[in-house]
Amino acid sequence: MNKFRTRLTLIFIALIGSSVLIAGIFVAQMMERSHINTLTTYMERELRILLVTMNWNRQGPESEQIHYYSDMAAKLKKSADARVTFIRADGKVLGDSDKDPSQMENHLNREEIIDAESSGIGFVTRYSSTLNRNMIYAAVPVKDQGQTIGYLRLAMSLEEVEKSIRNVWLMLIGGLLTVFAIAGLLSYRIAYGITRPIELMTSVAQQITDMNYKYRVQLNKKDEIGKLGDAINHMADSLQLQMNRILEDENRLKNVLENLISGVVMIDGEGKIVLLNRSAEEFLGFSSKELLGKKFDEAKQQIEFTQLIQECIDTRENIRDEMIFYFPEERILEINLNPIFQSNNQWAGMLIVLHDITSVRRLERMRSEFVANVSHELKTPIASVKGFAETLLAGALDDKETARSFLKIIFDESERLNRLIGDILELSKIESKRIPLQFSPVHLESFVENCLHVMKTEAEKKSIELKMEVPEDVYMEADEDRLRQILINLLSNGINYTPEGGKVKVKVEQLASGSEAGEVDTVRFTISDTGIGIPKKDLPRIFERFYRVDKARSRSSGGTGLGLSIVKHLVELHKGTIRVESEVFVGTKFIVELPLIQ
Repeated sequence: MNKFRTRLTLIFIALIGSSVLIAGIFVAQMMERSHINTLTTYMERELRILLVTMNWNRQGPESEQIHYYSDMAAKLKKSADARVTFIRADGKVLGDSDKDPSQMENHLNREEIIDAESSGIGFVTRYSSTLNRNMIYAAVPVKDQGQTIGYLRLAMSLEEVEKSIRNVWLMLIGGLLTVFAIAGLLSYRIAYGITRPIELMTSVAQQITDMNYKYRVQLNKKDEIGKLGDAINHMADSLQLQMNRILEDENRLKNVLENLISGVVMIDGEGKIVLLNRSAEEFLGFSSKELLGKKFDEAKQQIEFTQLIQECIDTRENIRDEMIFYFPEERILEINLNPIFQSNNQWAGMLIVLHDITSVRRLERMRSEFVANVSHELKTPIASVKGFAETLLAGALDDKETARSFLKIIFDESERLNRLIGDILELSKIESKRIPLQFSPVHLESFVENCLHVMKTEAEKKSIELKMEVPEDVYMEADEDRLRQILINLLSNGINYTPEGGKVKVKVEQLASGSEAGEVDTVRFTISDTGIGIPKKDLPRIFERFYRVDKARSRSSGGTGLGLSIVKHLVELHKGTIRVESEVFVGTKFIVELPLIQ
């Protein structure tokens, strides 16, 4: 718009300036012509007067004639105020008012002499090398009895004329510059008044094109341009309102898509992937940048998934299926393919919804395994109770010693059954988070000592030494009952899997925080034994329910296979961690780290 305004201003200046310049040139030429005409008239009159008042037929030697005519030329110059030259018919200069005739060249071929001979008078304007200025020459023939005996020439300087013309040009240039300045200001003002509203409207239109709808045209005009500006403002208001609504709807839809736990993939009518949310990226293992715009069969997906999409395209019907995806990690996905049709029932693509049902299937498998394990664990003591009861009923009651031993077995198996049911109920409550923890300060030295005292009788049966290493006056915040359950379970495990004469030790340490030196925020419990140890292949699974490393020994020791699983859940409820280090035939360490403050 600035270029347009500049061009418009320059056009106005050019028009005004050219008009003034043409007028000035015309005036200057008229003045120059008028001055020259005046001079030629004056010179012609002077020449006529000189012809009739002087004797031009002077006789004598040439030197006397030169002297005579030179004196006459000098005298006439004063009265005529012009250079006077007497020229003989053969072109020889006999007298000149400004220069020695003997030093002057022959003038017969001068233009004014030739014109004077042919026309009776000759006028020529040229530069005089003698006087070093522009001169106007006028010459007439001198006749005696009809025959030319010489020529009389006057020469006047054009300096005054040129000075006048220069003054005119100076005035013209000064006036022209003034006119240019005034014309420039006026032209710019006019151009600004025309282009500024258009520039404002163009700027606002550009902002609207760039989706910036807050700009408005600020015009106070009531003409057509003002009405156009008002129309643009109304259009911007309407567009801003509509775009705000569109953006709100788009943000809602985007937030819904991005926060859906289900994956959403949209494929257009040409088979290209046009939409992919965050969950779909996670499920398929590729970012939206890698997949958007590509055809579904070029997206490096499993061949079964690609075939399912192609089947939906071919049949134009809804398809639901489950599929295992192995990249980027193993998942079981429920796939729903829904065809999309336009209003005229024309194929427009499809919407694919992916649900991760891995955890559901895993839970179903775990539930099945749990039921199977519980059934198996319950079957053994029940079978024992039933078998020995049947034996007693069959007549073994008569033998008191046999009956007593059978009843002892029945009692032990019922106790085992009771512990198993108790542990199952306990684990169920812990996993469903139906046990609220009651946090309170716990004095660790007396707490660990009490736990060891509880396990003392069981340890003494196998001559196992119980040791503790706990700093004095150390407190932590925990649910004391659940913390005791953790420690006793781990101590019981250590005692059960440690041979006679072994050792079980509890060590408590305070761990400093990484942020500030000396600040304690974690307590570490290390329960170590000198038992049979756990093979490396079994370490990852020891916290699973009913998992036993040595099944025969576990049953003989009265274990249910749920103790470590309960311990792990209780540790996690305390926002802590548990890990195990073990070496076969050397011993095992269970390391529990719990926050000092809950």
